[in-house]
Amino acid sequence: MTKLERLLSQYAAYHLNHKNILTHFIGIPFIVFSILCLTARVGFIGVGIELTLALGLIVVTSIYYLSLDHIFAFIMLVILLAMYPLALKIAHLDWMLWLSLSIGIFVVGWLFQFAGHFYEKKKPAFTDDIIGLAIGPLFVLAEMIFMLGFRKNLEERILAQARILRADMESKQIRASLN
Repeated sequence: MTKLERLLSQYAAYHLNHKNILTHFIGIPFIVFSILCLTARVGFIGVGIELTLALGLIVVTSIYYLSLDHIFAFIMLVILLAMYPLALKIAHLDWMLWLSLSIGIFVVGWLFQFAGHFYEKKKPAFTDDIIGLAIGPLFVLAEMIFMLGFRKNLEERILAQARILRADMESKQIRASLN
């Protein structure tokens, strides 16, 4: 099992309900975009371009995703770079409007996340492993790719392992409640 498969399987173990996955298609992009908006305001002008913390996050995240999977990393980089100009426009708004919009988008994103976990009846993955915050966007991308009919072998391996992990989590919960 590759590192990508292990991480996506661990994340998927908390996301086996289709309604939960669908809410993540809205929630996670909102959260990622809001973080870009918040961090695009921090930076400086250098070599004729505006270098921001948001760009730094895009680079670091892309390098991390590249270490997991070249295809997903490339697609994610394209998505993040497509989001960046709008995030930068929002970052250039009046201070109060920028902050209100960024935080509002962030909160709406988390509301979708928690609504999804209501259907799942499981807490979010990051509560057990903080790496889930970085894997969430990759999970949503992978789910979209799978829904489009691509990388089906990867999907099958991830789902099989996720079901095993989920059964293990549930048996631990039962044992803990009996003690």
